[in-house]
Amino acid sequence: MVQREGKEMQDTKVLIQMRDLRVGNGIAACIMNYYEYTVQHGYSIDFLLNRNIDSPYVELVKKHGGNIYVLPCDTGKPNKKNMEYIKNIVTNQYDIFHVNLSGLNALQGLEAARTVGIKRRIYHAHNPKETSSLKARVRSAVYEVPSVKIANQYAACSHHAGSSLFGKKNYTVIKNAMDTKRFDYDIQAREKLRSEMGISDSYVVGVVGRLAEQKNPYFVLDIFAELIKLKNNAILIWAGDGALRDELEKYAEKKGVFNSVKFLGSRMDVNKLYSAMDVLLLPSKFEGLGLVFIEAQISGLTCFGSDQVPEDVEISPNMHRMSLKKSATEWAKAIVIEEKNDRADCRKYAVEAGFEIHDTLDSLTNLYAKSR
Repeated sequence: MVQREGKEMQDTKVLIQMRDLRVGNGIAACIMNYYEYTVQHGYSIDFLLNRNIDSPYVELVKKHGGNIYVLPCDTGKPNKKNMEYIKNIVTNQYDIFHVNLSGLNALQGLEAARTVGIKRRIYHAHNPKETSSLKARVRSAVYEVPSVKIANQYAACSHHAGSSLFGKKNYTVIKNAMDTKRFDYDIQAREKLRSEMGISDSYVVGVVGRLAEQKNPYFVLDIFAELIKLKNNAILIWAGDGALRDELEKYAEKKGVFNSVKFLGSRMDVNKLYSAMDVLLLPSKFEGLGLVFIEAQISGLTCFGSDQVPEDVEISPNMHRMSLKKSATEWAKAIVIEEKNDRADCRKYAVEAGFEIHDTLDSLTNLYAKSR
């Protein structure tokens, strides 16, 4: 646990629950883009995490004297140690409990908050309700439905996610806003990164996302296997890590594309990696928003996502949403057809769509003020 460093308690105490504070975690990025402004305006914020990963976000919390609590067991299964730990944490007389994940730990956190009398319990949806399988529907019925009932205030990253999870309940949309300048196209970064990776003369297909089922990773490799038949200089670079890495490497070998795929793992320079790419591909099975598409469009990238990605990401002519019912061959042909070179001056699209953080800094303080 990170202890406060001599900082006087603020008027309103908030406990934010999320999976981790890892750079590259879209949920963490959303909250932390608002964090510093919020603590500077009268809120004392602690974090309850599934796991602790060193990152600049952790250092920022330390800087402002925040506590970071980490569950004893990083598991999605019922666990007495976790439940007791959560109960002990929430008895610290927080005014607001702000949940930014789903599943068992979210339900346990909200139940513990209600039990100890925390009156303001916010459930923040970063993904829509997943209904793609029987297992997903059962999980939603067991964890998400009661979580929504226990919470008494609601927020979402998009109307798509909010209406899916909360139905007709009132909820606040909080944009996953960012410092848009960080994602401007950078020709120097492009040349440097492509040289370092040995792909200077390649047609680079980029993926940014966890190696997880949600991101439809096997279909990514299916599409790439078809695309490389159309462009034999194609290379796929994948920024992100996850439990499926070993399986995906084997699948890439099976598809005959392993030598043309670079699994980069977690990266701190994704904003620059976009400049090194020629197209972004992410045919997700579901997304609450799909922040990577916003970031990539700022960099002028042509983007291909599935029709399960909310329309909110269509901020420029560079965004293309395709049906997951279409074949890998159809996806590959569509990508090649849309090849382009002009990538200048695309940040305006994100600013006009409300994704510039400097225009929305009071979003979290306004949400918490509604709870007063």
